[in-house]
Amino acid sequence: MVKLSVIVTFYNVQQYVPDALRSLRANARSDFEILLMDDGSTDRTPLLLEEGARTLPGARVLLQEHAGVSALRNAGLDASEGEYLTFMDGDDWMAPGYLPQLVTAMDDLDVDFLRTDHIKCTGSQRDIVRVPHGRRNVALDPRTCILPADRPSLVDYPNLPFGAYHRRTVERGLMRMPENLRTAEDRLWSWRMHLAAESVGVVGLLGMHYRRSVSTSLTQIGDERQLDFIRSCELVFEMLAKDPDGERFLPKAVRQFCALIVFHLEQIDRFEPAMARRLKAGCAAALGRLPKDVLNDVLDSMDLERSTKIRRLRRRLGTRPEGSDAEPPRQGEGVDGPSAAPDDDDDEDAVDDNGSAVA
Repeated sequence: MVKLSVIVTFYNVQQYVPDALRSLRANARSDFEILLMDDGSTDRTPLLLEEGARTLPGARVLLQEHAGVSALRNAGLDASEGEYLTFMDGDDWMAPGYLPQLVTAMDDLDVDFLRTDHIKCTGSQRDIVRVPHGRRNVALDPRTCILPADRPSLVDYPNLPFGAYHRRTVERGLMRMPENLRTAEDRLWSWRMHLAAESVGVVGLLGMHYRRSVSTSLTQIGDERQLDFIRSCELVFEMLAKDPDGERFLPKAVRQFCALIVFHLEQIDRFEPAMARRLKAGCAAALGRLPKDVLNDVLDSMDLERSTKIRRLRRRLGTRPEGSDAEPPRQGEGVDGPSAAPDDDDDEDAVDDNGSAVA
């Protein structure tokens, strides 16, 4: 029986493949399977994976046409057989012995999903990022980990690789990623897990090393794919509208959205002028669709600098540019083309050191 499936996603990261494979070898076990998923790389990544799999116990290489990180992870879910699952990006690595400790934690807590601390690596700099939740090593109700709205909480820590997941979450459809979102898909997933899963645990494992500032990452790209965060947040709002506790949780989701807007406004120089106008118009339109009382309360609770930027943006309502500068399509409409890389850290820089989008 396979105890753990490790789904590792790669796209044009040939320079990082040796580190990833080396760390996986230091975590291999006879009851682990390692799915090396390539998203149509055009460099030597597929060749390196085929060569590396020969000396990596439990490894299988799965190649697909370029379709984006969500489709790649969903293919990994379909191919996996483990009682538990975890994920890693192909440009990251994990410490020796991390995976066996992860399995032990899942066995001990018997939760639907588990969240772990991680190490953020920017060049030679190393920073420990803690899960923004105080209670550890106990089973928790995920709904109780969403609030408060104005401070970091577990729902603000969305990155898929920082944890483990029980097979029952796959069987219930909670783990499938939205393939029509090219960024911020992990934030929609995080809300779904906290609303629909039955249990979660937090442990202080420090094993996942998360590499930042990789050239193929969407954090380094300024094009229309970045605008999908608007659609992702509006899908969260729709989810909450159908939830019995949605009214109570909505301020949290609105505050996340406002924090992400400010992050993108502060990075506006990455965009061409037409795309920058489209970003502003799309954000303004989405703000206009929110309940005014909820939005006003959220802005009143934020710091003056950020709330002023949001209030200024709201004044754009009714002056939306036409043609190519119109707001991006709303949720459910078509999305052209896959993401640039299998990487879920599209807006991680919008958060504080606790991994929160609400700091």
